[in-house]
Amino acid sequence: MAKKKLKEHLINREWCKGCGICVKLCPKQVLELDDQDKVVAARPEQCICCKLCEYRCPDLAIEIIVEKEEGNE
Repeated sequence: MAKKKLKEHLINREWCKGCGICVKLCPKQVLELDDQDKVVAARPEQCICCKLCEYRCPDLAIEIIVEKEEGNE
């Protein structure tokens, strides 16, 4: 299975309530809460696309977009 490559973190700041669940679950410490207690991808280059943040966000405020894998269309 090919390694997934991150395209972007889609974060809906209006939906984010700043609970910090995603920050605590991220195995690579990619996410942080900013000065408004909203999640931001502080280190996107470290993201391994595990999608734990997306799956566990109670507000559905995070979506991890990955690039399409070559040859799997």
